[in-house]
Amino acid sequence: MIVGVPSEVKTDEFRVGMRPVGAEMLVREGHEVLVQSGAGIGSGFDDELYRKAGATVVPDAAAVWSKAEMVVKVKEPQPAEIPQMRDEQIVFTYFHFAAEKALTVGCLERKSICVAYETLTDDRGTLPLLTPMSEVAGKLSVQEGAKFLERPFGGRGVLLGGVPGVAPGHVLILGGGVVGTCAAWMAAGLGADVVIMDINIDRLRRLDEFMPANVITVYSDPQAIRERLAWADLVVGAVLIPGAKAPHLVRRGDLAHMQPGSVIVDVAIDQGGCVETAKVTTHRDPVYTVDGVVHYCVGNMPGAVARTSTIALTNVTLPWAIKIARHGVEALARKDHHFANAVNADRGRLTNLPVAEAHDLPYTPLFS
Repeated sequence: MIVGVPSEVKTDEFRVGMRPVGAEMLVREGHEVLVQSGAGIGSGFDDELYRKAGATVVPDAAAVWSKAEMVVKVKEPQPAEIPQMRDEQIVFTYFHFAAEKALTVGCLERKSICVAYETLTDDRGTLPLLTPMSEVAGKLSVQEGAKFLERPFGGRGVLLGGVPGVAPGHVLILGGGVVGTCAAWMAAGLGADVVIMDINIDRLRRLDEFMPANVITVYSDPQAIRERLAWADLVVGAVLIPGAKAPHLVRRGDLAHMQPGSVIVDVAIDQGGCVETAKVTTHRDPVYTVDGVVHYCVGNMPGAVARTSTIALTNVTLPWAIKIARHGVEALARKDHHFANAVNADRGRLTNLPVAEAHDLPYTPLFS
């Protein structure tokens, strides 16, 4: 199979879909790997490293998209990339279709085979290709939130860890999954008082067992959220419904309960956001203010720490890229139902039910 790795074109996205070692392993199996010149620079991998691994470095994205039978990326195809997708071409990347109907329709019209990292499952009920980036985003959410709490950035001027004689800051985390857990550890490590909210009591029990003493758990309902919004200096939106649009847990009217200069970091923005007033921002222009509350809603947070993120991501995606190249999508999907869950679109058919429901589009099972 001819496998292509283009440069990411989303604003301030410095990750790359494959490291040189990935190219080496694919070439050893007899596949051809095309890498766009400069694709790995943002993550610290120059063209020469790919050449030494056996890849062919090509001058531009067109040379990748026009020849590759499978394109391995990081972020969803951008408007300039969608027209380059081809019939039956495999695109293996994050798609987050539920957040954007135009992207979904565009990919369906191209009749490509869209294999989404974020919906591949495993026997434990987790999302192994999403987990490492959720870990990065969870930790970054507190790092970025702490920065934008500083007064020069419009924040309240609160130091999350406090100092002797001054109380620490308050961090509210909505969602006790991977993002929420990592955010809680980060905030607790800084010395903040932390509350994690979730609707899964069993999950809250497990969190109680291993979280430090400055982290408490609270069952999530609208009243409890409003009460804690008034308490919080930093709110982290960490809600995930696999493949589906995130529910709005914080409404526009709820912002009135928050302190002026408090900060919301909506990590769920990739899936539409769990805050009603959230809209996608970029690393270049990351925040805006609504009703006195600073909103940070960067859609590709892990791209800021590209080297760490690329290594963490490709550690889990490369084995699947090799399997796809070895077996093909259909054979692999018939063999492994967890992989089948990752096939969101198949040659013009939308095969992911939550995405179909999010956009009121026709759904077709992958296998009848």
